[in-house]
Amino acid sequence: MKYISRFVKDESGATAIEYGLIAALIAVVIIGAVTALGTGVSDNMQSVADAL
Repeated sequence: MKYISRFVKDESGATAIEYGLIAALIAVVIIGAVTALGTGVSDNMQSVADAL
């Protein structure tokens, strides 16, 4: 019974999950920003290529 109560009170797993969720959210934001920026840069490069 002592082991079960200690397991229920242990919060280290919850902290690891929270850090994982934060890292996943940051990754999604970075991917979105790079995708949007990449599209804009691609359009600008195409404009330069057309002008040449």
